[in-house]
Amino acid sequence: MYKGNLLKHLRAFVQTARLGSVSAAADRLFLSQPSISQQVKSLEQELDHRLFERQGPRLNLTPAGRTLLDMAAPLVDQLDALPDEFDRVFGRLDSGEIRIAAGESTILHLLPSLIQRFRTRYPGIYVHLHNVTGADGMGMLRSDQVDFAVGSMIDVPDDIRYRPIYSFRPVLIASRDHPLARRSQVSLADISPYGLILPPQRLTTYTLIDRVFQKHRLPFRVTMEVGGWEVIKKYVASGLGVSIVTSFCLTETDRKLLVAHDVSQWFPERTYGVVVRKGAYLTPQARRFIDLMSPDLITDPFAQPVQDA
Repeated sequence: MYKGNLLKHLRAFVQTARLGSVSAAADRLFLSQPSISQQVKSLEQELDHRLFERQGPRLNLTPAGRTLLDMAAPLVDQLDALPDEFDRVFGRLDSGEIRIAAGESTILHLLPSLIQRFRTRYPGIYVHLHNVTGADGMGMLRSDQVDFAVGSMIDVPDDIRYRPIYSFRPVLIASRDHPLARRSQVSLADISPYGLILPPQRLTTYTLIDRVFQKHRLPFRVTMEVGGWEVIKKYVASGLGVSIVTSFCLTETDRKLLVAHDVSQWFPERTYGVVVRKGAYLTPQARRFIDLMSPDLITDPFAQPVQDA
């Protein structure tokens, strides 16, 4: 029984040792923290040696742990690379397909640079982009219609793993002749009297805004619900209201028509990343795309990369 799980336990140990954190290893392997802890504990019991010692928030290797890492890491790396190496030998690294679910704004503003980098490196891999809402994307993940989703999550279901990669500041947008446009900065109380143009209530943005205003016991008024940030920006530019959007959706053209105020003092930064079903098999093609999702592709001046735990 143990030998059948040896690779799994060694993989959990190697990632924990390299990252210095059970939570970081869990994120890297798309497993739960208790699962990683149990696998490391089982390895320690089998070898009859303690492999880690905790110093504050970080795990450090014991002498036995350092010895095992030197022995195990090359083996784990070679075994993990075996499918890719096999594909490379048989000419399939640049073939196959990936299926990605994402919302319209993510497809328009976040994914283009990622798709461009992926297509340049792997021109033979076909990319399917499914333009869906959050609920529809969850359904496609659970039924294995897509390999993974790219988007933002607040409440993560038990059967889903969410790995944030990017973080963006929330901004208030208004037309250039709006009263709020003339202020050097705005407060939550300043926003409260004005009508907001928001996405439908079932979506994450509306939920976030509602929570913040309730927390500060301030009323807010929604004058229009429309789907999609492109439509929202157009209506705001026409003077029909103000809105709170995520910074990465603002283009250079938008900045000529709109005034944007950073409101991250009041609203939490919005993370975007990879969403997968727990236990789902990720193809080598899908893993390659996820590995390319690097914060260095983001050029928006409001954006900040999410630091690994």
